[in-house]
Amino acid sequence: MSNAATHSLKFERTLEDTDYGLIISQTGKLKGIWVPDHLWDRPIPTGLCVICREFYGIDPNNNDTACNNLH
Repeated sequence: MSNAATHSLKFERTLEDTDYGLIISQTGKLKGIWVPDHLWDRPIPTGLCVICREFYGIDPNNNDTACNNLH
């Protein structure tokens, strides 16, 4: 395997200014959602909410199941 194939990028370096990121454990549990600092006060985008609801049963825009309740 070449060095390029084994080289890893820092999480933040792979994201653009408006990208969000899911933080998932090695067992597949959702641990959190990375939100750009300048978008922190806005609702999580619909597409990301659909993924969270469908796979994890969590709506990150609902205060009852907000990201701080993730395990």
